[in-house]
Amino acid sequence: MASDKSFVRIVSASLIGTTIEWYDFFLYTSAAALVFNKLFFPNTDPLTGTLLAFLTYAIGFLARPIGGLVFGHFGDKIGRKQLLVVSLLLMGGSTFAMGLLPTYAAIGVGAPILLTLLRLIQGFALGGEWGGAVLIVSEHGDDKRRGFWASWPQCGAPGGNLLATAVLAVLAAVQTDEAFMSYGWRIPFLLSGVLVVIGLWIRLTVTESPVFLAAQAKAAEREEKHVPVVEVFRGHWRRVLIAIGARMAENVSYYVITAFILVYVTTGLGMAKGVGLNAVLVGSAVHFISIPLWGALSDRIGRRPVYLIGAVSMAVWSFAFFALLDTKSPATIILAATVGLVLHGAMYGPQAAFFAEQFPTHVRYTGMSVGSQLSSIAAGAVAPLIAVALFREYNSTIPVSLYVVAMCVITTIAVLAARESKGESLGERAGGTAREPAPSAS
Repeated sequence: MASDKSFVRIVSASLIGTTIEWYDFFLYTSAAALVFNKLFFPNTDPLTGTLLAFLTYAIGFLARPIGGLVFGHFGDKIGRKQLLVVSLLLMGGSTFAMGLLPTYAAIGVGAPILLTLLRLIQGFALGGEWGGAVLIVSEHGDDKRRGFWASWPQCGAPGGNLLATAVLAVLAAVQTDEAFMSYGWRIPFLLSGVLVVIGLWIRLTVTESPVFLAAQAKAAEREEKHVPVVEVFRGHWRRVLIAIGARMAENVSYYVITAFILVYVTTGLGMAKGVGLNAVLVGSAVHFISIPLWGALSDRIGRRPVYLIGAVSMAVWSFAFFALLDTKSPATIILAATVGLVLHGAMYGPQAAFFAEQFPTHVRYTGMSVGSQLSSIAAGAVAPLIAVALFREYNSTIPVSLYVVAMCVITTIAVLAARESKGESLGERAGGTAREPAPSAS
């Protein structure tokens, strides 16, 4: 393990980088629900415009598996650190450019086309970010506390969402709706440029993963040549499927709680957009705190038990969530989002360590990234689209809840099929070539 001072810097660099990248990603999510439907798809009814805006949001997810493949392959070949710098530059640059885009009123159909192109670049970069960020921490840290330390890069998701939502909430509070729609929405996108400079300065100070360097040296001694993209599907396909299944409930529930809530509160309940934004804001703050606590618990009782707590609890909460929203009480809506995100943390907290422990070093970046990002198409990309479509078709949130429950069932099956990996040494698996093991009964 790295020295305490060095390791804290590594964790901080990973957390700050993932926070910036998720800020960029979730900023688009919030803007799709509140702004882009009107400025880039103005000739439609509100729900149809929202669906079209979320369609460009979903397209970004299509690029994520490609980013996972490319970044994972080269991350397993040349190292984790260099790819993390590239992903941050791509993500921040595309978000900054969004703040400069002309709207539909200015250039017509060219506006949504440019928006979609930048969204693809965002998705490509984020697809490669996650695996590298959690591995640079997992492979520097000790085995007994990996669940806790590897959960900190996971905090970048609520941290980024918190930052994006907070900026939008402040702008909504200090500006009129007309000013916000005219120019105010551009400000948080342009702020991304400043954040990227800070993130790069911190990330360039970290050292490469010692576990990766050891595996690379061993492969060089043996004169081994490997193609991670090919090897992960040939020898580790079952682990990839487990990662995909394990993310289904985590992904879908998160975007229902943080993205669909903005649509439902404004369009379904007729309340001000600030109500939904404030609920996500408070919920994300509590979510940020809960993730490392769930990660630490997984170091004590195991990855699978904690993950299953989250999946089963989320299935139940999916009904209570909408019942609380329907009260139209701002405080109760905050409670609904907060509890939902805490339960989500039970899946998200141990996830980084859990997935890292499923793959050997020479394909770990690729395997984690591919499994995680393929699930993003089947789950995260379509979650807001399906939720909006179900609500529009049935004028009820019960089908949306049933949708979340179905994903929780898939996740439960996938986690039960995985082996318990708490406390495993990643170094011992550095040069591993074993094929799929049988799942543990523990």
